[in-house]
Amino acid sequence: MSTAQSRKRLILELAREHGRVTVEDLAARLTVSPQTIRKDLNDLCDSDQLVRTHGGALLRTGKANVGYDARRLIAAEAKDSIGVRTARLIPDNSSLFINIGTTTEAVARALVDRTDLLVITNNLNVATILRPARGLEVVIVGGVVRHSDGGIVGEAALDMIAQFKVDTAIIGTSAIDADGTLLDYDYREVRVTQAILENARRRILVADSSKVSRRAPVRIAHLSQLDAFVTDGLQDPELRRLCAEAGTEIHETAGGRAGGEQSDAA
Repeated sequence: MSTAQSRKRLILELAREHGRVTVEDLAARLTVSPQTIRKDLNDLCDSDQLVRTHGGALLRTGKANVGYDARRLIAAEAKDSIGVRTARLIPDNSSLFINIGTTTEAVARALVDRTDLLVITNNLNVATILRPARGLEVVIVGGVVRHSDGGIVGEAALDMIAQFKVDTAIIGTSAIDADGTLLDYDYREVRVTQAILENARRRILVADSSKVSRRAPVRIAHLSQLDAFVTDGLQDPELRRLCAEAGTEIHETAGGRAGGEQSDAA
């Protein structure tokens, strides 16, 4: 139907629009075989434009994140499962921070029926999700609102966060480096996340498995600084080793391994 060059150009356009593409959808859209699409994806990954995932590929990013609407669609089901699993780790009558991110918003959706929680957030979307929850008290930190995703950043946000000491911090990340470093794109957002971590007794990272394949320029923290990591699955043996050595619990919604790690199947 189409030449390899035109197919790859369209694949990249779709990846930029949606954040990810799948072999099944591309084969149907371009009326070619799944084998042909897999070869196209492999070529695009070899040229460092996409990152291969099970059943498809993600847009490779370095300096700038994928748009908010596209991020919401990436691994949506996995994020919802992560949200439900994380909510089970949060006891009633406790306080927590929830920061910016589509995965942290999934946690908020899983908390709407809870009672006696104090939630402090720099994410307007989280506040909107939790607004109808009569059993929760929601506090929005002040600061500069990012038009792109409703995140609140800046010095005012840092000052307000420093006034709290909460039981649990729920944070997301844009990328997880091979050495266990958590990374993001906006230095102002990273500073707020670091303040959240500094002012919490327990720290939980929520991130789907695609984050292990991505890159971003700004350092947030390290896996060893966290108490728990909730994900759909962690296949990287080195990251599993780092978590085990640091005592960071791994909670996997898609199944886990033996050796003390937690999973929904356990």
